[in-house]
Amino acid sequence: MYKFTLSTDSTCDLYHDFVVENDIKLASLTFNVEKDGKMTEYLDAFTDYEQYVDFYNELRAGAFSKTAMLNYDAHLAHFTKLAEEGAKDVVHFCISSGLARTHEVAEQAAADVKKQYPDFNVYVVDPLTATVGQGALVRMALICRNEGKTAKEAYDYCMGLRLHIQHFIVADDLQYLKKGGRISAAAAAIGGVLGIKPIISFDKAGKLTVIDKVRGVKKAVSYIKAKMEKEGPNELGYVFIVHTGNEPVANELADFVRARFGIEPFVQIMGPVIGSHVGPNAFALGYFTESERNEF
Repeated sequence: MYKFTLSTDSTCDLYHDFVVENDIKLASLTFNVEKDGKMTEYLDAFTDYEQYVDFYNELRAGAFSKTAMLNYDAHLAHFTKLAEEGAKDVVHFCISSGLARTHEVAEQAAADVKKQYPDFNVYVVDPLTATVGQGALVRMALICRNEGKTAKEAYDYCMGLRLHIQHFIVADDLQYLKKGGRISAAAAAIGGVLGIKPIISFDKAGKLTVIDKVRGVKKAVSYIKAKMEKEGPNELGYVFIVHTGNEPVANELADFVRARFGIEPFVQIMGPVIGSHVGPNAFALGYFTESERNEF
């Protein structure tokens, strides 16, 4: 019998089968796709790889996707259901507070559920990251849960790991970042003409920041490899690679990690919520290090 319930919103980008097999409670966000003048709302709950592929193909064909924060009512319903099912202690992960107010909303909803169910306690982890970085912390909490750790022990452990995740994110088309307000229109235009690829990371406040700029995909890949040569993965041996329909680059990075560090990385396609902001053909790599993020 586990000592706590593991929960996360869908920006962790863990695959459906993994979530089900490991009894992780998922709170799915929504996203809207505008295509041919029509806006359609979808749930971030893909169950098949081809659904991800189809989503990015729609963006390539001219569709536009936008997202919304998981709101108070959705959190209230999610936590109420867990309490009704008998959950007592819950460790819940949400998207970075540097990207949305979800952490604050989740804590308020959990506190309101506790009024009706006094034994119900939620430890909300602000991962200061998103997508597979957030998923990496969920995986660490899963290990804690399966080892018999308490909710407080898992929460403290993951909070201590947060700033030791390095991120290197490369977007193919800067227009998606411009639409999301991450870079200026002028920067997006110049980058498009010159083939500039900004290397993006999460800073210590959990906000996206440009840490460097290179010209072209090859140099972006070389930049990531050089950073890993400077400081590789720590003893956890955890490396995650994610892409938005760019399997060739993801596979190149995975081959490098296997050959250089003897580590089998987790490779997957990004979900539609974060993918809406970076667009198709993006790729990213992250891993745990001894140094804190962006300090080497």
